[in-house]
Amino acid sequence: MCVLKIHRSIYDFKPEKKTVVTLGTFDGVHIGHRKIIEKLLQSAAQNQAESVILTFFPHPRMVLQDRSEIQLLNTLDEKIALLENTGLDHLIIHPFDENFSRLTADEFVSKILVGQFNIGKIIIGHDHRFGRNRTANIDDLIVFGQEYGFEVEQISAQEIDAVSVSSTKIRNALHQGNIALANEYLGYPYPLNGTVVQGKQLGRTIGFPTANLHIAEDYKLIPKIGVYVVQSQLEGRTVFGMMSIGTNPTVAGEHLTIETYFFDFDADLYGQKITLSLLEYLREEQKFESIDALKTAIANDQQKALGFLSKK
Repeated sequence: MCVLKIHRSIYDFKPEKKTVVTLGTFDGVHIGHRKIIEKLLQSAAQNQAESVILTFFPHPRMVLQDRSEIQLLNTLDEKIALLENTGLDHLIIHPFDENFSRLTADEFVSKILVGQFNIGKIIIGHDHRFGRNRTANIDDLIVFGQEYGFEVEQISAQEIDAVSVSSTKIRNALHQGNIALANEYLGYPYPLNGTVVQGKQLGRTIGFPTANLHIAEDYKLIPKIGVYVVQSQLEGRTVFGMMSIGTNPTVAGEHLTIETYFFDFDADLYGQKITLSLLEYLREEQKFESIDALKTAIANDQQKALGFLSKK
């Protein structure tokens, strides 16, 4: 399998051959996206061309709309890691800003697709709109293709709907704590990536020391508050544990935290970057009458988690 080449700007990309291109956010790189990527790879192989995905960061809606409303399934690093395993030749992550949004459709096609990408074919959704104020559509792109000598292949309405439905179902499932459904549509366990930081260290005092995860990217979708079964790769091995997303109401917590108690693992993780892969939702967050009641609940959670893992 080829090594994915990552380009942080359209203008850094200098193809050696003709290219087959698709573009989009590919948030989640889920099973619907992977069908489009397979189509891209097959077409590139048939045409002896280089396969290219063009995506943008920040997400265009972060620039053109209210950034606070954006909740993405993947951070940029997560998306790159997922695309590295697909067989894709090139991933172009172009910085999206208001200047770029003002490019006309003609400028986008002539300067970028033709002038920069040496495009032989573009694979695009039937409902895709592009250019300043999103005024151009697939019919305009076909005309441009005839003018500049590249092929336009439409992704069917059914395939586009499948991508859209999958993304919506994944987000809804995560908000509802339905991790099994979210993971089914993703094709992999939903990840939370962050740095282990120091918390209140309450867990140590009650026999359940936890790693407190800080996620730097404020646009990352955090699933429903509650207790989860998770796994992580720590010190070269797979480690399982329980993760709590919540405010710790039993001890009058005020801020949302992500804390994980790992089974059969005891090491200093402060400052380390780790990935938590979510496997199962155990229960909603509760406020207990006492610390002892909290300890009993956590012990019960552990038994449920181990029971779930024993059936995997």
